[in-house]
Amino acid sequence: MKIAKVELRELNGTLKTKKEFWEERLVRPIDIYPEYRFDTLAEWDKKNRVSHSSKNESVLPISAVFVEIVTDNGVRGIGGPIDHSQAHIIKEQLSHLLINKDPLAIERLWDQMHRFQVHGRQGTPMIALSAVDCALWDLKGKYFKEPVYKIIGGPTRDKIPAYASMLGFAVEDMGLVKERATEFKEKGFKAQKWFFRHGPMSGTDGFKKNVSMVKTLRETLGEDYDIMLDCWQSWDLNYAMKVTSRIEEYHPRWLEEVAMPDRIDTYRQLRERTTIPLSGAEHEYTRWGFKRFIDQEALDILQPDIYWAGGLSETLKIANYASVHDLITIPHGHSSRAGINFSVTQSPIHTPYQEYLEKWNTIHQFFLKNPIVPENGYIYLPKEIGMGMEYDKSKIESEKII
Repeated sequence: MKIAKVELRELNGTLKTKKEFWEERLVRPIDIYPEYRFDTLAEWDKKNRVSHSSKNESVLPISAVFVEIVTDNGVRGIGGPIDHSQAHIIKEQLSHLLINKDPLAIERLWDQMHRFQVHGRQGTPMIALSAVDCALWDLKGKYFKEPVYKIIGGPTRDKIPAYASMLGFAVEDMGLVKERATEFKEKGFKAQKWFFRHGPMSGTDGFKKNVSMVKTLRETLGEDYDIMLDCWQSWDLNYAMKVTSRIEEYHPRWLEEVAMPDRIDTYRQLRERTTIPLSGAEHEYTRWGFKRFIDQEALDILQPDIYWAGGLSETLKIANYASVHDLITIPHGHSSRAGINFSVTQSPIHTPYQEYLEKWNTIHQFFLKNPIVPENGYIYLPKEIGMGMEYDKSKIESEKII
């Protein structure tokens, strides 16, 4: 069996919701500059192509690209969605490394793609490689007619607790924070992650709002409920120390991505000065990038993104090295299908949760026939072969090969 063709398929559709989709945006590293810090939600909607036909309804055009790897005997592996910049790299740089190759020799193909991209070991080129890797695993599972988690040694359990990741929900109106937190606790989620809206340049008012959110969450959810907090790499050491000193009494389960991943010393110094466990490296790449965090004892929880860090192949290597140091690995929730096929092959002590980005998954899984959806706070073993990557044709309004 050989790879016959590599195709990039663009799908287009429309998501309609009964209420406004994005309620609030998160803090960003670029918010230190006032021309970006004061972006309104309306500007956020415009950039994300959201329109509101009424106050309580959103219309969101969805456009996504998937990589399809097809063999000479008709087995098709699908990876994605990705954007056009990554699709361009696959088409122009990686596809010729795959044609007429054995699709089951994933380790060999990964190594060749990595060595070919001498200036592409991080960022968009690595994201492109990651999508190809995931498509190859989907293909391999379909060839053997088994879910991927069985091929790589799982399952270690039949379900995994999911934490509700609240990206896009209101964080400045404490009444809405209480309402949303209560709603998702009642849905059965045993943990929630919330996103800060403010960083160092937002002054005393922004600082107080950050602390108020954490206080509200703890009072709403109770003492025995895990609360995670995401800074989205937008703080510095001094600000992080100031915030942690105020929120330690609310004992968060972890504080995520306090700074950009290049600033490992910031993580290491903060970890020495706070009792709150630190997570991060969602925007780091490959085992070599994660080795730096592990060797410098900068994190308690590693969060590689399977579709960014090098694919399933590389995430397994990262997790193996992390387990030697008794660290937790919980992949970023960018892809729930890739995530569950990874999570249920790991020891429950080293991967105790899977992230479920509530709003993001609505978009990211829009074109999938069988989207992953938690039930009573758990994600159960998928039954589909491969990664379960099949299209819901009823959602596709138009498509083309690019």
